[in-house]
Amino acid sequence: MEKPRITILYCTQCNWLLRAGWMAQELLQTFSDSLGEVALVPGTGGNFEIRLNGDLIWERKRDGGFPGPKELKQRVRDVIDPKRDLGHVDRAAKEGGEA
Repeated sequence: MEKPRITILYCTQCNWLLRAGWMAQELLQTFSDSLGEVALVPGTGGNFEIRLNGDLIWERKRDGGFPGPKELKQRVRDVIDPKRDLGHVDRAAKEGGEA
């Protein structure tokens, strides 16, 4: 079975490469054994979109800004491995605090 692919479309005009790279690193660190690829896709027009196997899981305008690592990891986990425990990320969410 082919491993999931994530694409992060970011706006080059807005200088969001560092943010896109940071999100890619967070996902690769957490899901290193579960992901097949995380690709950075340069774009324009204020776009910042994260797709998992082509399905939109985060869009800056629709979702009210940029994701934090915790929320993004939870959204990815909920699709690729819903039973996976994300450790401190999940514990902080259950306790009502931040990771």
